[in-house]
Amino acid sequence: MASTHALMQAGLNLIQQAISIYDSDLRLAACNARFAELFDLPAALTRPGARFRDTVRHLAERGEYGPVDDLESFVDTRVEQARAFEPHYMERPRANGRFISVEGAPLPQGGWVTVYTDITAVKAQESLLRTRSELLSDEVLKRSEQLSQTNRELAATITALEEARRELTEIEARTRTTTEMMPAHIARLDAAGRYTFSNKRLSSVLPGRPSDILGMTMEEALGPQAYARVAPHLQAAYEGRQSTFEFTDEVSSRRIRGVFTPDPLERGVYILSQDVTEETQARAALQQTRRRELAAQLTSGLAHDFSNLLTIIMGMQSKLARLDLPPEADPLVAATMQAARRGGTLLSRIAGVTSHRAWRPEPVVPAELLDELATLAGPSLPASITLDVTCTVRDALMLDAGLLQDSLLNLVLNARDACGRHGRIVIDAVERQGVWFEITVADTGPGFTAEALARGRDPFFTTKGGEGSGLGLAMVYDMTKLAGGDLRLANTDAGAQVTLRLPLRRAEAVARAGLVLLVEDAPELRESVREMLTGMGFSVVEASSVAEAILLAEGLPDIALVLSDIALEGDRPGAALPDLLPGHDVRLMTSLPPGDALRRQAQASAPVIAKPFSAEDLARFLGVGAAEAPGAATA
Repeated sequence: MASTHALMQAGLNLIQQAISIYDSDLRLAACNARFAELFDLPAALTRPGARFRDTVRHLAERGEYGPVDDLESFVDTRVEQARAFEPHYMERPRANGRFISVEGAPLPQGGWVTVYTDITAVKAQESLLRTRSELLSDEVLKRSEQLSQTNRELAATITALEEARRELTEIEARTRTTTEMMPAHIARLDAAGRYTFSNKRLSSVLPGRPSDILGMTMEEALGPQAYARVAPHLQAAYEGRQSTFEFTDEVSSRRIRGVFTPDPLERGVYILSQDVTEETQARAALQQTRRRELAAQLTSGLAHDFSNLLTIIMGMQSKLARLDLPPEADPLVAATMQAARRGGTLLSRIAGVTSHRAWRPEPVVPAELLDELATLAGPSLPASITLDVTCTVRDALMLDAGLLQDSLLNLVLNARDACGRHGRIVIDAVERQGVWFEITVADTGPGFTAEALARGRDPFFTTKGGEGSGLGLAMVYDMTKLAGGDLRLANTDAGAQVTLRLPLRRAEAVARAGLVLLVEDAPELRESVREMLTGMGFSVVEASSVAEAILLAEGLPDIALVLSDIALEGDRPGAALPDLLPGHDVRLMTSLPPGDALRRQAQASAPVIAKPFSAEDLARFLGVGAAEAPGAATA
């Protein structure tokens, strides 16, 4: 794009007439060298982005338009005339005694092109013709010939200008269309740090910022806080070094990636900015998963060996307890057994931290989850400690209810221990800028120590001495990272505060919801189908055999649907469930070929979907968001 601009500028400079091109915002898009020379303009008024208003004021102050009584009124009138974008031609004298013609034509995309021609010689000839008409002679003829030649040259110049204008319009339109289609903010800053080009994507990448920023500085467009984050990288680009970086915008809570590239032709910087919030969340979740896998590899062997050693110790202590030992040995044996059991509990906690866990989101109403949490935590809190829960999020979100509730319960119990005999625990759940679901757990205890603020998320760090394992906050931190979020520790005037930030994913509204009994004896297939069902808004309970399915169906009267494989482990196939569960909506699935006898038997009693199937196939089969009857998808 820079090379095209340079070629276009060189072409304009070859034209003898002065040329200026202003866009629809009355800012200079391009001009040639003759324009600056003709009106003796300062450099600031010949750079792209210069305001038409400033140019008119400068010329009026220098007497270009003759005496002006009210400068601001004169400038306002000229600006309003320019906004009309009407074609015009005029001839006028200049303050220096010369004459110019001014011809303006509007552009299809808004704005206009103006050509200024010095016609002093033509005016002189006209004057000569008027005052010396009686002396029409060879001189007049000569002047007429010169005028004819000048007119021919002017006609050729105008033709070239029209072609240049057409090409410029096409290039500008293509460039604008391309940049507006990009899911990023693309811009250029000049040597003075002002925007000379920008698509209108800044407000979508950084909500709360303006879209029309031509002529602004970066600090004016971004605000002082965000500008302070990028200023060092901008300076590096002005010094000739490309800079790629990321930062979190405090105003919108979004993660932004920026690329600043020096302009190779003149002092300036090209800018590319993208919103990478979701990418960063996914990257954080993947990194945490990889860390957990590595931790599991490192600890599994050690935990196994230590478990064997603890088993031997506990066995030997049991033998010692049965021997006829002096009375003073009994407390030692009991203490050793207690320490060994505590070691076993600690190994179990370590296994819980490093074992395979995944963030399995499903539609969850946060207010309902927090109400359940208050019910679960209530019996563990003394009457002198109150628990207040506030949730302003009403929409269903995609969350792992089990992991989240376990984490919050852990934080509530930690807060209870910090409060001591009496105090208050407050849970507050809010939405942040449409990007984060934020839950804050605060207490009225003594707050975190400086060391706890720095190391509280580390495994095995505890302030409870021998009473704590140091794995509670580490497990909560692990959960937030698995989700792609973050955990923050802080102190308030009242006590400690823990903030969980989880990616805000709204659950799509579904036409049907309820409890599904999923019957499948292959764990990996059961997991895959469960994720499809929860993605549709269903809650899911699982069974691996007909006998287990019948027990669950009898114990859970609110089951809306039964989805079972035809062939299951045990002595009865899933094809028997439609007869064994009368009154239930039973649907079947299978990988058996169409001609199989068991499949034909199943099709006679219930709708059947063939494996493999996608989530869309299953939704149509179950009648979720589909216009056709559920049985239409059977095979």
